[in-house]
Amino acid sequence: MTHVLVTGGAGFIGSHVTSALLAAGHRVRIIDSGHPAAHASPPPGTVHGVPVLRADLRDRDAITSALHGVDVVVHQAAMVGMGVDLDDLPDYVANNDLGTAVLLAAMARAAVPRLVLASSMVVYGEGAYTCAAHGPVRPAARGVADLAAGRYEPSCPACGLPLAATEVDEDAPLDPRSVYAATKLAQEHLAAAWARQTGATVAALRYHNVYGPGMPRDTPYSGVAAIFRSALEAGRAPRVFEDGGQRRDFVHVGDVADANVAALTTPRDGFRAYNIASGRPATVGEMATALSSALGGPDPVVTGEFRLGDVRHIVASPARAAAELGFRATTDLATGMTGFAHATLRG
Repeated sequence: MTHVLVTGGAGFIGSHVTSALLAAGHRVRIIDSGHPAAHASPPPGTVHGVPVLRADLRDRDAITSALHGVDVVVHQAAMVGMGVDLDDLPDYVANNDLGTAVLLAAMARAAVPRLVLASSMVVYGEGAYTCAAHGPVRPAARGVADLAAGRYEPSCPACGLPLAATEVDEDAPLDPRSVYAATKLAQEHLAAAWARQTGATVAALRYHNVYGPGMPRDTPYSGVAAIFRSALEAGRAPRVFEDGGQRRDFVHVGDVADANVAALTTPRDGFRAYNIASGRPATVGEMATALSSALGGPDPVVTGEFRLGDVRHIVASPARAAAELGFRATTDLATGMTGFAHATLRG
């Protein structure tokens, strides 16, 4: 039986991870700061019967105490999403990067040898693309003029031809294109440096678009599935940005929790990244349609609006996680959205 510290264990994904760890027979300890970006109200005193230590990861004494007797840390705590504007930048860096640095330093002092890190597909920026004339290429970030004119698809930087999106694997170049993305990549770099210096093990789980029961709702940091559901419950059509053709991999939170359990025993030492995805991509428009259908609400409205920093297509290869962790997602989008349509969300 492994003794696991789950940071952010009272949050959306963290609470599901806690449940899965307990079901697998592990001992769990939880630390959570109750950050308002993740919690509209103070977190509960217990999660699945496990007491919640209310503390900030930047509190060195609290982290040192929480690590006592721990074998592995599952690090879920983070500010997520695109945020509101650049005024959020200091909070993202302080919570995601400084918090991770304090945690890693405490783990080094306590000789905790293993970390499972909640990373994100946002570290890739745009996904993988090929040009008929030039083969695999990396498109430039999409500009305001193109987006405003409805030119959403990336083009080849060499010849301007349309590109075909392909699966991105873990060895793809990393190109964060938002503040949140930059902080997630910094977490990976910090964890990799910690692993090299201590001889420890890091499994960085690059989550794709996670959805499911317990998602936070009605905040600037909510996921798109929760935003769409809130609109439908109010009798409004989901507003789909661009033309709705953005391709993503929507992965159910139950599958993500199972991936964290699988990563406790990753066979590789050092740093290793894994895509955590369903392997069954869909467009944002298709996801919105599935949710509207499940709730019997109005059809989605494609608005043509856009957010600078959003990427067009990001579709993952889940092959490494299957081969090395034995992890395969089991929830398809239709089944997952049917359950999500009536699941309890965080107010």
